[in-house]
Amino acid sequence: MVRDSVKTVIAASMVGTAIEFYDFYAYGTAAANYFPKVFFGHSGTGALIGSLLTFAIAFIARPLGSLVFGHFGDRMGRKNTLVVSLLTMGIATFLIGCLPSYQTWGWLAVALLVICRFVQGLGLGGEWSGAALVATENAPEDKRALYGSFPELGAPIGFFLSNGTYFLLETFNDADAMLAWGWRVPFLLSAVLVVVGLVVRVHMEETPVFRLAQEQNKVVKSPLKEVFKTSWRQVLQATFLVAVTYTLFYTLATWSLAWGTKPVEQGGGGLGFTNREYLLMLMVGVCVFAAFIVLSCLFADRIGRKRILVFSSCALVLFALGFPYLLMGTGERDFLAVIVFLCLGFALMGIAFGPIGAFLPELFKANVRYSGSGIGYNLAAIVGAAFVPTIATWLSHKWGVESVGLYLAAMSICCLVAVLTCKETKDTDFSE
Repeated sequence: MVRDSVKTVIAASMVGTAIEFYDFYAYGTAAANYFPKVFFGHSGTGALIGSLLTFAIAFIARPLGSLVFGHFGDRMGRKNTLVVSLLTMGIATFLIGCLPSYQTWGWLAVALLVICRFVQGLGLGGEWSGAALVATENAPEDKRALYGSFPELGAPIGFFLSNGTYFLLETFNDADAMLAWGWRVPFLLSAVLVVVGLVVRVHMEETPVFRLAQEQNKVVKSPLKEVFKTSWRQVLQATFLVAVTYTLFYTLATWSLAWGTKPVEQGGGGLGFTNREYLLMLMVGVCVFAAFIVLSCLFADRIGRKRILVFSSCALVLFALGFPYLLMGTGERDFLAVIVFLCLGFALMGIAFGPIGAFLPELFKANVRYSGSGIGYNLAAIVGAAFVPTIATWLSHKWGVESVGLYLAAMSICCLVAVLTCKETKDTDFSE
């Protein structure tokens, strides 16, 4: 089967995914730091929880996006579907940067924010699975996990770009300027990144596996009906395989950001860090995340996906029970304890997240692969991510940080059970 070059595969899967995740993470940072004041009129715990609930809207929309884009991706091909998903996400993100504040339009501004956030979720719902298929369906048989790491690396790259933008903005602007206009800049800059991503994806070829399915008349008219009829078990397995990575990521990146930088009366933990300091520590952790994605995928190609994920699930249970003591450290501004917490958490995140790029598509046949992997991946967004910052904020103030650790441990155990029910997919015939 004729394949795109490695450079083209990397560009089409990694660059586009990085842009999508940049847009998504920009919202997460703004929801934790700026939206309580901008869209809810004050900075108390209630406003923070309201802001984080708008953060959850996109995760609820993502399964719907995976249904829509998965249907067309399995019927019409991966390429055109990915172009539309990127455009959908990009327009919604740009419009968020143009919205008036609560002081200007009141609750109408909040309603428009919710609508834009919902459309963001629709776009991202079709993104990951399509990018994963572009990578893995162009990969040599013995390097599918490594190729599958390309879209996975889009997550830390997008996060680094988003938080790096906020870091620079907060370096050169005070808090009043950030609330007035600075928070808008990352959303408006996304337009430039989307244009770059569209150029890359318009010029890529359709994947060889989908072309082969077309030639052999294996493309089904109703992929969604087929996937729920023949692969519902794999959809459930995929959901819980991915859910813990979402829970871990948004515990580290969104909830801990608010906890570390806000005083107790504003929904934080009173650890005394500035936004800029915590963003810098997060960016260090994300570099660790990227490195462990690649390492875990190299090992997954050698010893199998299942062993790697069993190890990461067990390690995450131990981390979940111990991280509250690291995060709290010895009191205010314990940089060493928090950086160890973030780096260790992101290392385990990389190990758990890396092989997913190959493992999820390998669970499904080629004619329902876009739909099946996308639905499982995005259902995991609801189970594992949609309300994580809100739940973690509520738990930490009700029963302390230890309860957040127990929440993460429970999700890790669910992942372990899902992994143990799966067969090893390393030697699966991916053209079937």
